[in-house]
Amino acid sequence: MADRLKGKIALITGGSSGIGRAAAKLFSREGAKVVIADINVTEGEKTVKEIIDEGGEANFFKTDVSKATEVEALIGQIIEMHGRLDCAYNNAGIMGDVVSIVDHTEENWNRTIETNLKGTWLCMKYEIPHMLERGSGSIVNTTSTTGLFVGGKYRCVYSASKAGIVSLSKIAALEYAAYGVRINVICPSARTPMLEEFFVSNPEAEADFTAQIPMGRIFTPEEIVEGALWLCSDASSFVTGHVLAAEGGFLCK
Repeated sequence: MADRLKGKIALITGGSSGIGRAAAKLFSREGAKVVIADINVTEGEKTVKEIIDEGGEANFFKTDVSKATEVEALIGQIIEMHGRLDCAYNNAGIMGDVVSIVDHTEENWNRTIETNLKGTWLCMKYEIPHMLERGSGSIVNTTSTTGLFVGGKYRCVYSASKAGIVSLSKIAALEYAAYGVRINVICPSARTPMLEEFFVSNPEAEADFTAQIPMGRIFTPEEIVEGALWLCSDASSFVTGHVLAAEGGFLCK
């Protein structure tokens, strides 16, 4: 398939690496004009260059999604540049410390919750009004299997932030379903730089992690973003408030 996002303006946060980078490149190949937001300027601009080298159109804006002024400015720049925002993949997030509940610090709690949960809320807060003006729009928020029916041992703050995103997204989907704005969630279990970093600091975790997946492997970012593309596209026009778990059967156990 091709041109599934033809002519659309798509924002992808956390687009400097991993799932975000894979999404930016796929969305561009499917016809979208892509805006990438991230705190990592070097890698964000690298993603833009890769898209342009493939014949696509992309721009990068340095943005800390935990700061309202920066998110508001980001959306304002998109509207000024393109006149609209058709779809947004709110994917920026961090793992935070991997320690027991009692060993987590207040600083880690605040940083993780502000980036993951508050950041997702801020993105929707400033994305939705512009979509409402046009009477259409699709938002996809990234959470995690640890935000669903399973916990993430030693990742209590991360898990709490991701569970919060699920609830936040469902409520937003209810509030705006009648106005043409769809909000959905994708729960990946993919091999990303964030997960690789976790494996480096926890060498025994990779084998344990993989063993829990019935399909016997960890998905790639490219596999995950196909789901995000579908949720952003018109092919999912009657889907809102949905939680799409791409986890190789992990939740079936």
